[in-house]
Amino acid sequence: MGLLSDPNRRKALINLLTRLNAPICGMCYIAGIVWFMGLAFEPFILRTYMSESAMGSTMVEERFSGGERALLTAKEFGVQKNKAGGMPVDWLVETMKARGLEVYTQTFSRKLPFPDENKERFMVKGTNVYGIFRAPRTPRTESLVLSAQCSEENDNNQAVGLLLVMAQYLRNQVYWAKDIIFLVNEHDQIGMHAWLEGYHNTNTTGMDYSPLQGRAGAIQAALSLELSSDVVTSLDIVFEGLNGQLPNLDFVNLFNAFCQKIGVLCTIQGKLQRNDWDSTSGYSHAVQTMMLMMLKQASGSSWGDHGLFLRYHVEAITIKGINSHRQYKTDATTVGRLLEGMFRKLNNLLERLHQSYFFYLLPSLSHMAPISYFMPAFGLIAVILLLRALDLWAQITAPPATQDGVADVEQQSSTSVLSVLTPVVISHLTGVALYTLPVRFQEIAVEHFPVSETEAVVLTAIAVYTAGLALPHNTHRFVSGEGTEQGWKVLKLVAVLHLSVLLGCTALLNFSLGFILALTLVPVAAGVTPHAPKLPTAVILVVLSPACILLFSVFVFHELQETPLSFQDGWLLFLSVISQGILDHTLYGSLVFPLVALLVYPCWLLFWNILFWK
Repeated sequence: MGLLSDPNRRKALINLLTRLNAPICGMCYIAGIVWFMGLAFEPFILRTYMSESAMGSTMVEERFSGGERALLTAKEFGVQKNKAGGMPVDWLVETMKARGLEVYTQTFSRKLPFPDENKERFMVKGTNVYGIFRAPRTPRTESLVLSAQCSEENDNNQAVGLLLVMAQYLRNQVYWAKDIIFLVNEHDQIGMHAWLEGYHNTNTTGMDYSPLQGRAGAIQAALSLELSSDVVTSLDIVFEGLNGQLPNLDFVNLFNAFCQKIGVLCTIQGKLQRNDWDSTSGYSHAVQTMMLMMLKQASGSSWGDHGLFLRYHVEAITIKGINSHRQYKTDATTVGRLLEGMFRKLNNLLERLHQSYFFYLLPSLSHMAPISYFMPAFGLIAVILLLRALDLWAQITAPPATQDGVADVEQQSSTSVLSVLTPVVISHLTGVALYTLPVRFQEIAVEHFPVSETEAVVLTAIAVYTAGLALPHNTHRFVSGEGTEQGWKVLKLVAVLHLSVLLGCTALLNFSLGFILALTLVPVAAGVTPHAPKLPTAVILVVLSPACILLFSVFVFHELQETPLSFQDGWLLFLSVISQGILDHTLYGSLVFPLVALLVYPCWLLFWNILFWK
């Protein structure tokens, strides 16, 4: 404290930091990247472990043996679905009632702001069917959920068949202390969203749905099942939820523990686990797995029905059966035993899962990096903004240079508030236009151009984004004439502080998104000045702009999945990601699109304006 309270020592420290500002910033950036890469090196991170004592042991005897019945039920469900031309509501109701459940239905409808061309739908109408098994010996204040979506194709029939057989089997057991809800939802996440809003009596996105006639206790945990074919070679766990939310790590560890006990091959991000961490290929595999998780989390989308439960503080995961490792095979009986074991352990919970981590990165299912391990990587990069802000503040507050006792008029003149405020306001108004115009102007675009509604929305967003490069350019001239040397420094100080607060808040809610933005935007914020070479610096700024970051992320994601894209396919997928991001915001409340449009993009425009300051 003496170092900061003494004016002379404080001045010496500030002079040291400003004199060595560039080398310190470069070292911090490199150190942040090195720290991040170390998170995939298993000796440096923690092994996963079960924190909740009620779930610590997997010593339960699973007796489920209805795999063949599940396959027969799945085939019958497929036949009934083809007859009904969609969700076989009446058949499901009768089947669940025959298994002794309290059965209820819920109708819902949702008009999308523009057609979803990926799934070919615009006006969505459907029905959810759910049955409740009441706990026989408890007050019925808590419940668990097992769900399977009814897809238009035959992709998930096996999951529905297994769910129905599991309902009959679990009802015959007497040890349940929680209600169990068996839910078959239509139209994937839209149906799940309608059911969750009806169950919790909320309506945040304008969904039309009928009120639920039957409820169970407060939902403690949920598990969504996706089985794409009769042949399942491994089970993949999906846990990335809406807005980057993650379930409690104990839930993920429970899945891994039962897979090891039963002998099921389990994967994460579709990749097999490896133990050769000391080899180059093993480390590379861990890095790829961790980066895939970060890209999924940064998208802000829900990667399964489970992701919508997380917003209601319900721990949930999706178990997805995949058929990509031909040397292994898992039958429906084994999957049923896995589900039985997990539900019996969840049945033992006396309180919500809370003892383990909610913020973590997983390079594998056996190792994890908690928040205390990965936040320093972000902090090392984000501190560059504070160092640059300190340097700018020292330059702005420095006494003006004098010549023959007369102060430099340009340095002595005070910076006009409007010359700094105007680009800030116009940049943020451009962000508001990017957020509001694409959906509002789609009808006008369709009338004047030969494009569909979805194409109109995406192309309008790109047009507003591109037009923003010219709108804030030298806007200070309209108010106060030529900009001063002091003016761009004040504007950059405001932009740097704006970006530091933005990245800090984003990283606390969604570390992956905050880290990716920091990795790309901090070099822009630190290095841009009006005195830099215009053309190469402008190219670098455009390459590191939010849109280009999204485009690069699309290619990187598929490279990590070992499904590389051509440039044309990548560009089309990039346009699809934009439309899907807007839909996710409208349908489910994803915050990534408004965050980028209203905050990240305007902040980037400020640095673009600084480059062309004269």
